Amino acid sequence: MALEVNGARGEVALKVGDVDLVIAATMSGLAKLSTRLESRSMGDLFEKLANVEVNTVIAGLELLTVRGDAKAAVAALRLGHFPAIAKAFSEALAHHFGDEPGNGEAAKETTEV
Repeated sequence: MALEVNGARGEVALKVGDVDLVIAATMSGLAKLSTRLESRSMGDLFEKLANVEVNTVIAGLELLTVRGDAKAAVAALRLGHFPAIAKAFSEALAHHFGDEPGNGEAAKETTEV
């Protein structure tokens, strides 16, 4: 059974074996992940996540999972899951790099004289 995903919050569905997860690149999760992986920059962390090295995948699953059983996913982990995991990590990170739609009309109304 797939878990509910809130795309507006940057959540991404991920299935590892028979385990359904929802991951999100929260600031708290990214900070913990960066510390655990000893990343020196956001670029360094992004590269590690994009290249899905084994330690990075395990840490990412543990620290970026917002719903689902991350420990069960780690236990079920196989190398064949890595392409889907890389895609999910990338989609979760992309949420932070997109433009926020905001309310441009309201801002326009307040600045017009």
